[in-house]
Amino acid sequence: MAKDEEKKIFLTEEEMPRQWYNINPDLPKPLAPPLNPQTGKPLGPDDLSVLFPMELIKQEMSMDNYIDIPEELVEIYRIWRPSPLIRATRLEKFLDTPAKIYYKNESVSPAGSHKPNTAIAQAYYNKKEGVKKIATETGAGQWGSALAFACNLLEIELTVYMVKVSYQQKPYRRSLMHLWGAEVFASPTDRTEAGRAMLAQDPDSPGSLGLAISEAVEHAAKSGGDTKYSLGSVLNHVILHQSIVGLETKKQFEKIGLYPDILIGCIGGGSNFGGFVFPFIPDKKAGKDIRIIAAEPIACPTVTKGPYTYDYGDTAKMAPIVKMYSLGHDFIPAPIHAGGLRYHGMAPQVSLLAAEKMIEAVALPQNPVFEAAITFARTEGIVPAPETAHAIRVAMDEAIKCKETGEEKVIAFNFSGHGHFDLSAYDAYLSGKLEDYEYPDEKIKESLKNLPKV
Repeated sequence: MAKDEEKKIFLTEEEMPRQWYNINPDLPKPLAPPLNPQTGKPLGPDDLSVLFPMELIKQEMSMDNYIDIPEELVEIYRIWRPSPLIRATRLEKFLDTPAKIYYKNESVSPAGSHKPNTAIAQAYYNKKEGVKKIATETGAGQWGSALAFACNLLEIELTVYMVKVSYQQKPYRRSLMHLWGAEVFASPTDRTEAGRAMLAQDPDSPGSLGLAISEAVEHAAKSGGDTKYSLGSVLNHVILHQSIVGLETKKQFEKIGLYPDILIGCIGGGSNFGGFVFPFIPDKKAGKDIRIIAAEPIACPTVTKGPYTYDYGDTAKMAPIVKMYSLGHDFIPAPIHAGGLRYHGMAPQVSLLAAEKMIEAVALPQNPVFEAAITFARTEGIVPAPETAHAIRVAMDEAIKCKETGEEKVIAFNFSGHGHFDLSAYDAYLSGKLEDYEYPDEKIKESLKNLPKV
């Protein structure tokens, strides 16, 4: 069998990257500075120290191209890394396409997704600085369960504010967090001012990621230094840790003498997408002919319909103001099953690359996404998370185009997580109860009225 026809491409533990890749020096232009939500002035390290340990703040602002991965972290990564790059030959055959389809399988982690790549790192740096408690939010539960796994390993207490609709839709994600020792609350709660304000306005609020962030930030900020905050996406240091995914992928393609023509990832806050594609951006800047596609739900069309603007990172206006694509911090999404893709904003780095046309974005309805997910499960055998299925849909669409043109392109996507805890969503699809929902333009306009005056 020729190298480029291998079904699974593995790296040895010795070949695992020992540094993370930081895209900041390679961006087409500098990021707009994040702003203090109270003063409107550029944020400094002291502004962030109430929420994050200093080492993560340094990483957030670093202009070093590569940052060393501590050996203690490498040892934990070895539990599931390096992850395999797999050729989807059965899917190719089903589609009758000349394209070669590969996926980077991040579902092999203990939490079932890419999220532990940064959860372990964030818990580690908190532990190093003596932090004993962390507060966080989670949408679909992938991030909450990953951080629960990490905090359990490193003996840190964890409180999770889980978006209420996902808390109800995905009880087994909640069970997984409890199993690893975390306490979990359905957001909005009556534990915080932000939560109580929303409940007073709408007692039946399904919650939003922006609101859950507000609750977790408030919890940490008002803890008297007892608790730090941890975020699972959006921020620079989060995507930095996720870059191990793209770095491994590059090495794996080098092993078989191929280079991808198209890279695809789903986007909610931008962490799995950025971690997968950012190590390829310098090649694109240097003239490499590669398309990079971000897939989002049409019910939360952040990049495809939102403006590129300064906005708060959370509903209660406690998180930093950053320049990003946004639907407005007051955005309350429809209760679609891709809970991890319901954030109102997008990572500043991903946003800048989209604004500069280095990457492209597409918005998808639920039903075609679930159709693709079931096709993948029935050909390749793995049940994808609803979030991941957005990337699969785009990969399949691109492979079908190759069938029409006869082009033998190499398509790669990040399989960001499995859907073993999302079977109720599949039941809804199979019984014909899954509705497509496009977020109305007038609601976006209404939400955008309250953008900060910057």
